[in-house]
Amino acid sequence: MFDSFPSGASERMNRPTYHADFSRVYNSGIDFLNKLERGQHFKERGFASWEAFAAGDWSRALSMADEKRDDYALEMQKAAQLGTPHRRLRVVEFPITPYVQWEFFVLRVRVDLGDDIKVLDARKISNIEKDRPVPEVVILGEVAMYEVVYDDDGNAAGARRFSERELIRETSRGFDALYARGEDFHDFFEREIAPLPPPPAVRRSGGGNPGSL
Repeated sequence: MFDSFPSGASERMNRPTYHADFSRVYNSGIDFLNKLERGQHFKERGFASWEAFAAGDWSRALSMADEKRDDYALEMQKAAQLGTPHRRLRVVEFPITPYVQWEFFVLRVRVDLGDDIKVLDARKISNIEKDRPVPEVVILGEVAMYEVVYDDDGNAAGARRFSERELIRETSRGFDALYARGEDFHDFFEREIAPLPPPPAVRRSGGGNPGSL
């Protein structure tokens, strides 16, 4: 699974170029958007809820977790108008990292608005990840695929763009297989996330761009 991905030909894009290309392809009439999220440590600079979390103010972070609700609602509305279903698979390692614990409260807002998100325990795909983790990838139909790239401090730094159709199809098949094994978001949240105590503050060094929530 994902055997061809590491050697696939790609074009490296900085963050603004990636966003512009993503928007162009997304609005061109693609059939679907699939996102496979694998990393466990990111930074969402400029997102007030994340900033509160990073500062150790957990109660404030949770109270602001839905600050982008209107943006997410517009995103879901646009997807419905375009006829472009979205699916996201969130791979989670144990013990759960502070970032993932925080992220799930934000993802819960998206799910409540209709975003289709499933969760997969990383221990269940250890046989697939013997050589490397599954890719952090966004697939836009059969037109384009992006591996999101982050700097050493966890800030989003652009993407690698893939356009070879067979590679995109192969990666999509891998996504579909893992998504079929995913767990309902709310079931996972109530069992694994809700009972956790507040996480410690995270290291805030470095600048850079926010992530991709």
